[in-house]
Amino acid sequence: MPSELCQAGRVQFRHSGQEGRSSRYPECLLVSLLKVIAIDEHLRVIYEDSVHFDKDLPEFKTQGGAYVHSDRLTVTSPVLMWVKALDMILEKMKSSGFNFAQVRALSGAGQQHGSVYWKKGSIQILKNASPELPLHQLLKACFAVSNSPIWMDSSTASQCSNLEKAVGGAQRLAAITGSRAYERFTGNQIAKIYSQNPEVYTQTELVPIGAPEKRISLVSSFAASLFLGAYAPIDYSDGSGMNLLQIWEKVWSASCLDACAPGLEEKLGSPVPSHSVLGSISLYYIQRYGFSPDCKVVAFTGDNPASLAGMRLQEGDIAISLGTSDTLFLWIQEPTPALEGHILCNPVDSQTFMALLCFKNGSLMRERIRDDCASGSWDEFSKALSSTVAGNNGNLGFYFDVMEITPEAVGIHRFNSDNQKVSDFPKEVEIRALIEGQFMAKRIHAEKLGYKVMPRTRILATGGASHNKKILQVLSDVFNAPVYTIDTANSACLGSAYRAIHGLVAETNVSLADVVKLAPEPRLAVTPTTGAEELYRPLLKRYAELEQKVIYNPTSSCPAK
Repeated sequence: MPSELCQAGRVQFRHSGQEGRSSRYPECLLVSLLKVIAIDEHLRVIYEDSVHFDKDLPEFKTQGGAYVHSDRLTVTSPVLMWVKALDMILEKMKSSGFNFAQVRALSGAGQQHGSVYWKKGSIQILKNASPELPLHQLLKACFAVSNSPIWMDSSTASQCSNLEKAVGGAQRLAAITGSRAYERFTGNQIAKIYSQNPEVYTQTELVPIGAPEKRISLVSSFAASLFLGAYAPIDYSDGSGMNLLQIWEKVWSASCLDACAPGLEEKLGSPVPSHSVLGSISLYYIQRYGFSPDCKVVAFTGDNPASLAGMRLQEGDIAISLGTSDTLFLWIQEPTPALEGHILCNPVDSQTFMALLCFKNGSLMRERIRDDCASGSWDEFSKALSSTVAGNNGNLGFYFDVMEITPEAVGIHRFNSDNQKVSDFPKEVEIRALIEGQFMAKRIHAEKLGYKVMPRTRILATGGASHNKKILQVLSDVFNAPVYTIDTANSACLGSAYRAIHGLVAETNVSLADVVKLAPEPRLAVTPTTGAEELYRPLLKRYAELEQKVIYNPTSSCPAK
């Protein structure tokens, strides 16, 4: 009965101020709870619970599980709040009668990019934790930084600039690490701490390279450390969200490390495959909660990589979350890192990659056009979409109420079939131009990152718009692939449970797909219309060319002509 613990719950948090590279995932999401799921050998969920940071731990006075500092750029979370939440959820499980002795393996996920700084000597406290006391009391003096920088922090613009310059530019950094420099990425956060508080940086513990211990953790490896009773290594997938890992060779980049802080490699330790079994659970949990000494701890990873596992993506698949923002998860064999999006090591297949793309103008833009053109009715919206022909007779539109991320553009721009800019479209043409344009942009930018639609490609759709079959039909036609719908309410948490099982057998070349074949299959929603690929291929080319005309030009503060 593998079990899993993860900090993967999310709430929406709107970030005020100018959109920057720190907010490439647009609707600023903060981890607001710690969640646990246990599954049995048939992959059925047999236990789940959560601890809400704001509500259940009010003494920390967080909002959305975080502190937004007075500069509106610095965003942190108290490390001891995370530890106390773990204490609390395990005590809740114990009180419920949960049988910890049956847990064979556990893994987990943490919000990406956040970092934890262990003080010198903390390893001994971690190793020798007394089962008589809760962890948050034992570890209260173990952290050199009490409030950890997290992924919504946008206070490291100068460090990002320095890092890109040090390696030869933004594109070069993307080619090495999978992403250009982002303010929330861990390397830049470490560089800020070193430059502003060098004494804090030097307080973090040093252990020789090659030892299974480290002193600066990601949130994921920090959580794994608590269960392991030792410093857990960073896994390849979460490690590739730091601007520090060479994603091809899966080793730290010396030039990136040197640009951030001295002696950093010794403080990070060596990264490991995401399916690695790190060891057996700490004696603390055996004695305090009754875990079996044979319970294995599988490397923890980031919440986005864990979601890929939870959605059970396979080679060639795409997952599209159609929410307030639209997010693409891609399984990629041969990526081409770009200035947009992110390439990460694949958490379930270390020989391949995953990509993330985010589009800020998602459901709010769709709702605005619905209100303007369909009297606020989704039924009328769907009828209008069905009344127009695929390809919209060559009419194309770009709809960005707020500054878009992919690409950087703002405003509404309409073009007729002769590529002439026009001021308006008939209402039904407007609706199709919006939906087709949103999905063409997604395919274009996915292909820029190296994605290729394959004969076996599936699109897994989730989010509010995934309930509208007319919208999904356009998605299917633009990508020329079948669209399935899935429930992703617990995708990161469930993905970690799947990864726990996989970790037990991964060294025998068993794939995650084999491990989770008993899990519920996604539901087929629509298939592409015959001739869709021939229709949309020239439109995709036109759309990509016209996109260049609307990209934001910061020197003129207006879209390029």
